[in-house]
Amino acid sequence: MNAIPATTVANLRDLGGLPLSGGRTVRPGLVLRSGQLDRLDTADDPAVAALDLATVVDFRTDAERADRPDRVPAGARLIVADVLSDTMREHGKLPAAQLKHILADPAVAERELGGGKAQAIFADTYRALVSSDSARTGYGTLLTELAAEDAGPLLFHCTAGKDRTGWAATVILGLLGADEETILTEYMAVNPAVRQAFAPFIEGFVAQGGEPEIALAIIGVVPEYLQAAYEEVDARYGSLEKYVTEGLGVPEEAVERIRTRLTAGV
Repeated sequence: MNAIPATTVANLRDLGGLPLSGGRTVRPGLVLRSGQLDRLDTADDPAVAALDLATVVDFRTDAERADRPDRVPAGARLIVADVLSDTMREHGKLPAAQLKHILADPAVAERELGGGKAQAIFADTYRALVSSDSARTGYGTLLTELAAEDAGPLLFHCTAGKDRTGWAATVILGLLGADEETILTEYMAVNPAVRQAFAPFIEGFVAQGGEPEIALAIIGVVPEYLQAAYEEVDARYGSLEKYVTEGLGVPEEAVERIRTRLTAGV
């Protein structure tokens, strides 16, 4: 299990310990993922305090950050990397950035997201996480921070810690040499924590007549969402490596530093 039993941070996970090719593993304690940090309290949460975070990368939009500002541990740097800003300007509200608002009104949710629309919108959002300028800048920033010579433990997050954060974890694990099964398992493993965190909103949504299928489509993750991002990578770059070096602008030597720094074992 890579889940960290934090009491003030939802969906907190360490990528450390996940298996890589050749019997190697991800080095623990250096790269972590979570949901938003608006309740973080190291004084009340020894599991979080023990992480000794040096850097926090926040993928959320301006509106999300204003609504629930991060509480960053003392001594840690906060880096804003809004990966959806371009997509929000082009398409308006997106489920990935509006979960609680959507679940507050079943009628709006049915009109905007019913009949498979939610799944289609999420697939489009994942494609944008690969192709949009803001996403490429944001994920490039994340990898540049991970490659820094003086980098310490880094945590990246969005609101629920499942979509924007899930793609970031996928890219990192892919670069380190994790196989498809490991990556998909880690991607899907957030579902129980996310559903628990949003349980009151889901229950209220269904109680007001909302379709459970819509709630599950926007709260959870499914392999098809990740597949949409993979297909966009293949169509535009041909490989994850080229996506990182050409699309995100991360030099090959930085990629090698990430691999050396984050890999443990033979």
